[in-house]
Amino acid sequence: MNTSLKNTARLLGAGLRALLVLSVVCGVLYPLAVTGVAQAFFSGRADGSEIGDGSGRTVGSSLIGQSYDLPKQDPDDPDEVAKPDLTWFQPRPSNGLGSNSVNPRYSLILSGATNRAADDAGLVTWVKEAKAAVVADNSTPTHRVRAEDVPADAVTSSGSGLDPHISPAYARLQIHRVAERNGLAVQRVAKLVAEHTEERTLGFMGEPRVNVLELNIALREATGG
Repeated sequence: MNTSLKNTARLLGAGLRALLVLSVVCGVLYPLAVTGVAQAFFSGRADGSEIGDGSGRTVGSSLIGQSYDLPKQDPDDPDEVAKPDLTWFQPRPSNGLGSNSVNPRYSLILSGATNRAADDAGLVTWVKEAKAAVVADNSTPTHRVRAEDVPADAVTSSGSGLDPHISPAYARLQIHRVAERNGLAVQRVAKLVAEHTEERTLGFMGEPRVNVLELNIALREATGG
């Protein structure tokens, strides 16, 4: 019996030592090492890929899309849909998003898509209405947008609903409207879009894209705002 108790005690002691060592290595040393390397070599990404404006003030993250809407007429009306502020380049729709109703202090944006099938009647209707809105919003007295020119990302949300990018085609579609609303030459706005168009990563991964926040920061600087 004594031998058995001693063996059990030795096993428990070994297990406890292993637990303590693994806790220190995996729970303390490894996270500190990873954090240190991240801060030393990738501090911008480690801190959230923050983007600053011309004054150095942080205005967002390059990884998360933002909305550019006008203030609601009735902030207390949950059913009122905010209208887009057409002064700015508009992002992809975020139709799958909701807000956190559990936390009573903050209204947090939730990530998610609509999860509807492509032939869902509600989704088809929404896309048609969204396309008509894109045509109406971006047509100017001197430039008419055609329905067939509206790219898919202008009327559909991404899988997360938080995509910070739009396609170059959607950015170019907005050029005339943005130029008119800001009193800028079309050529100047087109140059901003070209300058903020990112090509495929390593030349073959992903698609060409435009970060909407970065583009709108450049637009604000161009207007002297």
